[in-house]
Amino acid sequence: MQRHGYGGTPALRYRYRVAGCVLLAAYLLVLGWLALRPLTAPWVTAVHLEPLATIRADLAMDPWDAARAIGTGVVPYAPLGVLLPWAGGRLDVSPLGSLVRTVFTCAMLSLALQVVQSGVAGQILDVDALLLNVAGVTLVHLAVVPAVRARLRRRAGSGGGRTTKPGSGLPADAASRRTLLREDRDRALTPTMPRVGIAP
Repeated sequence: MQRHGYGGTPALRYRYRVAGCVLLAAYLLVLGWLALRPLTAPWVTAVHLEPLATIRADLAMDPWDAARAIGTGVVPYAPLGVLLPWAGGRLDVSPLGSLVRTVFTCAMLSLALQVVQSGVAGQILDVDALLLNVAGVTLVHLAVVPAVRARLRRRAGSGGGRTTKPGSGLPADAASRRTLLREDRDRALTPTMPRVGIAP
């Protein structure tokens, strides 16, 4: 059995990829708006460049406040762990390579937004926010993408597509047409006896 892309035709694969690109673009717009909107606050802390300092301060709070503070860093970027590979539209790819590309892209995006938002009122540059963003993307990617790709590859190789004739590597209908053409050619080459008239 042979199938294309996401377990369907090339046209279906194209539609899946376009849908992924559209969702990714829409989510990036929402993410950019959330990250760069001005905030009103009575006071703003200084820039946090010491790794894990903010996370340790969050963990020192009561469990609910700590979970909420850390969640605000993990959750916003987490969907990118799925949307970035979806927009890429590839199934046969190394899991490690896919993870590295996704995490690197997210890290660069998060860093760019962190730098830009440092000039927005009420927003500060925090290196721990970058670490939490990357952690969220990594967890979602590992939890979803390898399993989904494996399932789609199994679907692509197990029916619903064009069948192939065993040992020929050709689709069954093409192999049948080739067999019929060969039989017609052989029949045309078969010698025939000329008709001999009967003597009076």
